[in-house]
Amino acid sequence: MRKPLPPAEAPPLAPRDSVVAAVRRLLRPLVRLLVGQGITYPFLTELLKQVYVETAADEFSLGGKRPTDSRLTLLTGVHRKDIRRLLREPAPADETPPGLTLGTQIVARWLGERAYCDAKGRPLALPRTPRAGGERSFAALVESVSKNVRPRSVLDELERLGVAEVDANDRVHLVTRGFVPGKELDAKAYYFGEALHDHLAAGVHNLAGTGPPMLERSVYYDELSPAAVAKLAERAETLAMGALQAINVDGMALERDDPPKPGERMRIRLGVFFHAEPVRERAGTQAGGSGGPPSPESSAR
Repeated sequence: MRKPLPPAEAPPLAPRDSVVAAVRRLLRPLVRLLVGQGITYPFLTELLKQVYVETAADEFSLGGKRPTDSRLTLLTGVHRKDIRRLLREPAPADETPPGLTLGTQIVARWLGERAYCDAKGRPLALPRTPRAGGERSFAALVESVSKNVRPRSVLDELERLGVAEVDANDRVHLVTRGFVPGKELDAKAYYFGEALHDHLAAGVHNLAGTGPPMLERSVYYDELSPAAVAKLAERAETLAMGALQAINVDGMALERDDPPKPGERMRIRLGVFFHAEPVRERAGTQAGGSGGPPSPESSAR
């Protein structure tokens, strides 16, 4: 079997048919989003030029030297005139919206600290003010993460995003078992980009075969009724949220008890997803194409 090329070397002149087919497959839902959001092909073309040049310049160096314009043209197919223009333009900043960062940290602590959970690990409804709840109040939770914002302002934002709500007894409830904004498109788009980036990055790493494979598994069935799908969706929600909450608790403890040394800071993301849709029968095929229970799928193999 041919060994994978290290990133610094030039890619093969002819792309593999299997990789092209995989890219075509993953682009379909992305293009559905683009068309639905009014992002046209010319707009996407200019965006792709930027990303091609940035990625090739950052990740395909030779001997630690930045690639020349000619080499970037060879790697990307982007004209040298466009490369010079794009390298002069400042790259757009990939900044995390401050409100989302703070909200994520607060919800993670709400789910991960024993003081804010019941005996079964479920998030408690917290009295809104210290006067009513003391150290186990929502205000105390916010101040344990940041003292630079007012708890009332944080609560207003979480309510706007559909993540928290206040009941008639002035107690704050976590509506979702994780920071999953339900009302704000910008917030959902941010997490869409973050989660899909890391999922795709794990798959690309596994396809490249340049290191130990990362966790990337799925299970697939195509002989299910709508009622069966509903049952599996409910089961998947229960199991997946339990796993995520357990990792959240462990991660919070490890950040506290085993901090990284200078220059060794790393990040992780464990994600889950569930997708269901009608099977599109292909011409000349019959129903029942799966041939029995399939094995877990992965690009790591």
